[in-house]
Amino acid sequence: MQIIDAASHLAQSADLVSGNIEQLKALFPELITEGPNGVSVNVDVLKALVGDRSITDTDEKYGLNWHGKRRARQLALTPSTGTLRPCPEESVDWDSTQNLMIEGDNLEVLKLLQKSYAGKVKLIYIDPPYNTGKDFVYPDNFQDNIKNYLELTGQVEGGQKISSNTEASGRFHTDWLNMIYPRLKLARNLLRDDGALFISIDDGEIDNLKKACCEIFGEETFVGILSVLVNPRGRHLDKFIAQTHDNVAVFVKDPDVAGSIVGMAKEGAMLEEYDKEDERGKYRELGLRNRNQAFNPVTRPNLFFPLYVEPSTGRVSLGQDHRFTEKVLPVTADGVETCWTWGREKIEAENELLTASRMSDGTWRVFRKDYLNGENGETASTLAKSIWLDKEFNNDYGRKSIKELLGAPVMDFPKSPFLIQRIVSIASRSSDIVMDFFAGSGTTGHSVMAQNAIDGARRRYILVQLPEPLSAEVKEQKVAAEFCDALQKPRTIAEITKERLRRAGNKVKEDDPLFSGDTGFRVFKLATSNIQAWNPNPSDLEQTLFAHQDHLVEGRTESDILYELLLKLGLDLCVPIDKRSIQGKDVHSVGGGVLMACLAEHITRDDVEPLAQGIVAWHEELQPVGDATCVFRDSAFADDVAKTNLAAILEQHGIQNVRSL
Repeated sequence: MQIIDAASHLAQSADLVSGNIEQLKALFPELITEGPNGVSVNVDVLKALVGDRSITDTDEKYGLNWHGKRRARQLALTPSTGTLRPCPEESVDWDSTQNLMIEGDNLEVLKLLQKSYAGKVKLIYIDPPYNTGKDFVYPDNFQDNIKNYLELTGQVEGGQKISSNTEASGRFHTDWLNMIYPRLKLARNLLRDDGALFISIDDGEIDNLKKACCEIFGEETFVGILSVLVNPRGRHLDKFIAQTHDNVAVFVKDPDVAGSIVGMAKEGAMLEEYDKEDERGKYRELGLRNRNQAFNPVTRPNLFFPLYVEPSTGRVSLGQDHRFTEKVLPVTADGVETCWTWGREKIEAENELLTASRMSDGTWRVFRKDYLNGENGETASTLAKSIWLDKEFNNDYGRKSIKELLGAPVMDFPKSPFLIQRIVSIASRSSDIVMDFFAGSGTTGHSVMAQNAIDGARRRYILVQLPEPLSAEVKEQKVAAEFCDALQKPRTIAEITKERLRRAGNKVKEDDPLFSGDTGFRVFKLATSNIQAWNPNPSDLEQTLFAHQDHLVEGRTESDILYELLLKLGLDLCVPIDKRSIQGKDVHSVGGGVLMACLAEHITRDDVEPLAQGIVAWHEELQPVGDATCVFRDSAFADDVAKTNLAAILEQHGIQNVRSL
């Protein structure tokens, strides 16, 4: 029985405004848009529809616009006031791993990573909320997103309930775009020039996503949309057409830079084409003549010229002499002039790859040798196709993988690790960094480790996942919440991410005992800065000054402060850190002496000389490339004389950047 309370629409008079809007929508759907307070009517469009000639096209612009776009753009430019605190106790192989799992709001984390990882990430794959009405909406706060994050995740009192985003809200697309836009802007900065971005999304927001990415990355960076068969049976709740696929939108950082997407290794029937072999290995012959007749002596005059063949050997030359006697032009069998695919310079440089054969009609054709294996040993690749039908890519394999690893179906729609492996294999190599800032259950991390075991690469991953609370009272979250309880861990999705990575690393090593690659990860958690913000109390300035004698937050460890320094100086969070005791004080060397830090709480005048000389000796031993920075705790010095003298000794020995916190 439905209870009618004061908030129920049944207890209120008719909503005439909503009724009017619905009638207008039925007649003129183009009138209805999303405004600052929900569903709105575009008055300018209405005027145009009724023939009002006062409306001109002077203000019309091509592009994607919505309420809040300016603020979303500004959010990406607003510096973060947070830091990342290290959690070795939750990590695997802390001292040796190069992988990162970061727990926190990805908007803030992306800001914090800008200095350390700008232009260093080869591949970004994300599977953001699909905006189905049930997904978590990241309610970013323009003024203080860190405080907002702590409240939403229940880390401070006054925690707020995380709400859904339904079509009834009147801001359905607007809220989603405001969430994704600043994150994409920050993500672009992290990509290398040869980097690529892959985004899984369904049909609901694919158009908006593509337009947003084209605006941020440039239209020329759009590669295409992959259609992946994820549900062969189709979604049974869909109207009219049961959707069986997901979209994966693909962009590159710079289309003019080679190697963004290297393609797939050839297999099966493709290998049978390589039916010839010489001392270098198996190869196939590809015609040197361009088969596209749009390329001809008129459009490409520099690619139309004669080649000459030595009949006895089939060798090819640019010049004619007593050996190279047979003249060959790029002409079709019916006499149409086209052109070569290679220019003169390339033919001269790679002449050993060319060969010619006499056809049955007596004419000669020039071919180039296309080897199965490159000089680096890699098998020849082929372009990835736009439709992916492999059964291993569907959602059943994602659920199966999770259940086998964790013993319970803790996620409803996890991506198949085989799908992510395919993406990783075609868009990354060697020691590339792969990033996923909507990490979910950690499928991307699992896939990177698994693919490394297959091809012997040393890829690294950076995952970011919000510690989104789970509730056993919510039907869809019950299994996940109880799984966390069994682990004796907090009920959050981030805990599932970490446990998935632990077990996936173990499974990779079990499946391939000879694999010696990295299966560990360092855990960091988003938190407020270790450096106190100036927050005066007008009613008691004396107490305020006393409280700010030490600029560092009480209770933070040396390790906390050290890793914040790494972020501020733009150093990798996995850079080697060594420690020595000098004059009874712990001194840290980061990155082979690029950063030296002594965060002792007390430094007397008597400590200054031996401490400084010890740091100088260690620095000279390390011989770091470039200028070194040395950092101390400001409140540690007995007085200004001690601080000045220590800085002077260091500067005399070439350490010019001396700082205090």
